[in-house]
Amino acid sequence: MAAITLIEAITQALAWELKHDDSVVVLGEDVGVNGGVFRATAGLQQTFGPQRVLDTPLDETTIAGLTVGLATQGMKPVAEAQFDGFMYPMVDHIVCHAARFRYRTRGRLTCPMVLRVPWGGGIRAPEHHSEANESIFTNVPGLRVVMPSSPQRAYGLLLAAIRDPDPVIFFEPKRIYRQYKEEVPDDGEALPLDVCFVLRDGTDVTLVTWGAQVKETLEAADALAKEGVSAEVIDVATLKPLDFDTIRESVAKTGRCVIVHEAAKTAGFGAEIAARLAEESMYDLQAPVERVTGYDTHIPLFRLEMKYLPSVEKIIAACKRSLAAS
Repeated sequence: MAAITLIEAITQALAWELKHDDSVVVLGEDVGVNGGVFRATAGLQQTFGPQRVLDTPLDETTIAGLTVGLATQGMKPVAEAQFDGFMYPMVDHIVCHAARFRYRTRGRLTCPMVLRVPWGGGIRAPEHHSEANESIFTNVPGLRVVMPSSPQRAYGLLLAAIRDPDPVIFFEPKRIYRQYKEEVPDDGEALPLDVCFVLRDGTDVTLVTWGAQVKETLEAADALAKEGVSAEVIDVATLKPLDFDTIRESVAKTGRCVIVHEAAKTAGFGAEIAARLAEESMYDLQAPVERVTGYDTHIPLFRLEMKYLPSVEKIIAACKRSLAAS
């Protein structure tokens, strides 16, 4: 079995579903002939034809409306927003319609669509191409919000998202699209949605993160281990609905929590986790919850981009502050 990148795992999952489910269609800007700006759909139109892999106009509003319409008529569309900052024209259809069909029809209709979104910074692109806007969508009832952090989880979670009867926003951390490889069996086995993944067991501090920051968080845990600190690392994976039980159980064991995300700090999704810990785990905490995040600015271009993003050093420093608190 050959090792593949995260972007190749996305392609592999899309190909599996197109092959095994005739109701699945893929659509978006340049996803067909050109195979997508990041090559996530490379070769799919040649294999499955232009009626299954559709190039659309450069019009995100139309893409979202078409996707919602297809989903309500028995199809399982997988649309692509070419970049995270291009999602905003889609919000009306996603929030006002896709997220509400189950509620609006008292369960008679659902909206089984996936919106794939290349997400986040770290690729030296302009600010509309480097946003971390997940918290906007975690606040919307009726949406699932999913973000894989490895090739294996990208494959399994995308399969699950396509098969889910409700709309899923599937954020793909583009900084790690080709950063490393894993062996990913192409067996059609989905991973569960709505659960966190405990990537590393620990007893001294809980590190909670998602997306591209999983890599830096694991590296920080490795560095801390050399200093005798046992860090538990949790990949949230499905942000909405949140599997808070896994986080609560970990914090009950460690007594400390550091939350890591690259979105701006104010009202970032880490604030929701911190609030839940204050409400439900106050007496387990031995130190205040720490957050390692981006800044309350738009991501700076090029030279300061990596300074904006959480680093291994910043994560380690937050852990040491937590461990030093009494």
